[in-house]
Amino acid sequence: MHALPSNPLLYQINTRVLLRAMSTRLGRRATFDDVPDAALAALRALGVDWVWFLGVWRTDAAGRAISRSNPAWQPQFHAALPDLTEDDITGSPFAIAGYQAESGLIGDAALARLRARANQAGLRLMLDFVPNHMAPDHPWVSERPELFVRGTEADLAAAPENWIKVGDQVFAHGRDPYFPGWVDTVQLDYANPDTQTAMSDMLLSVAGRCDGVRCDVAMLLLPDVFERTWSAELAGRTVPDFWPGAIARTRQAHPEFKLLAEVYWGLDRRLIADGFDWAYDKALYDALLAGEAGQVRALLSADQAMQRTMARFLENHDEARAAAAFDWKTHQAAALLAFAAPGLRFLHQGQLEGMRVHIPIHLDRGPDEPVDEAVLAFYRTLLAVLAEPALRDGRYQPIAPGPAWDGNASHRQFVAALWSGESGPAYLLVVNYGPDRGQCRLHVPLGEGTVSLTDRLGSETYERDRREIETDGLYVDQLGWGHNLFALG
Repeated sequence: MHALPSNPLLYQINTRVLLRAMSTRLGRRATFDDVPDAALAALRALGVDWVWFLGVWRTDAAGRAISRSNPAWQPQFHAALPDLTEDDITGSPFAIAGYQAESGLIGDAALARLRARANQAGLRLMLDFVPNHMAPDHPWVSERPELFVRGTEADLAAAPENWIKVGDQVFAHGRDPYFPGWVDTVQLDYANPDTQTAMSDMLLSVAGRCDGVRCDVAMLLLPDVFERTWSAELAGRTVPDFWPGAIARTRQAHPEFKLLAEVYWGLDRRLIADGFDWAYDKALYDALLAGEAGQVRALLSADQAMQRTMARFLENHDEARAAAAFDWKTHQAAALLAFAAPGLRFLHQGQLEGMRVHIPIHLDRGPDEPVDEAVLAFYRTLLAVLAEPALRDGRYQPIAPGPAWDGNASHRQFVAALWSGESGPAYLLVVNYGPDRGQCRLHVPLGEGTVSLTDRLGSETYERDRREIETDGLYVDQLGWGHNLFALG
């Protein structure tokens, strides 16, 4: 299998939705073995390095029953699927009843075959690790209740949204400190050393079955976050660090294993310091969504050593579809800024085709939507450029746009960067990330002679003097949301 580039590409697949659609075509229940080799090869041909199959682990009756009966979730289910039936609601893949692959999909043996086929195609397999909580019918809840945060009947009566009774014991729902509990989960107790050992063992077990994991709400295990969330229940007990030891132990057994942290609240640097390879760049996503060019520029200019640890995305299973969240002009500009930046380039099933309906994770079926050919053509062109060596392994250098003339402040809308490969400067990225036409000058050190600038996403080609670009600056005039990715020749 090929060596991972510095800036790899991850493609997320909702496994249940994929296999449900395949089942309809096949006239029987599809399994991991039915994922075509040709589909894996097609992802690799797009430049994909990692494929994340979301939702392969076992979910059982308790999670499904809660998903089907919880009235708060029904409106979003019906919004996604107007013809919704109970059979479409299979439960959240984050309410895990056991880290065994779903038996109806032919279990761990078929999952191992899928991994082998993905690896043969040149893809690394990423799976889920959900460290914060389990499903109410996970065997540990009855066999090892001390591993979970437990409460009293009084707790259940006072805040039924945060507690659940299983058998004769009351357990906390998994939650973060800002929202009520996830009602289909039971919270693990990280103040208990036995819990930490059990979950470290679980991570090690999962690592033997894939090449990397995406760790759900990884920041909730940070000691100060956990203690703030569960201060009343901890009664003075402290929470040791989990991630550094668990990751080091896993890497000792599997040196090439990679971990992606789902993380919010600006805690990404802490998780990278704890040993994660990549962390969600939610700050960049939020700035792109808000159209805040200055914030985008600041985020992409800060601490270049950290940039390659950021996972850049415009959508995933938690966020709105990019085609629905951004208008088309903004979508193209945002995609260029997110994915022509260093880091893990994170795409979601249906994003390339311009799908607009967000599918709740509790469902295994999505609506039939037509492919948006304009979106697909744009992404295919962009991915072809991103697959080139300078953009996969090169050096990213932010460029501060200057005013085109005195009194013209429109340069503040621009974001720009230079990508260099082994033989020097290779690509110049410039985006007017605002609704109005604007102008700027880019001072770029390119040496002597003449340089050709060919837009790889359009038809523009220019010849310019390299020294003039460095001294006077390259003059750029773009319409609102205009963008260029110039190959330098």
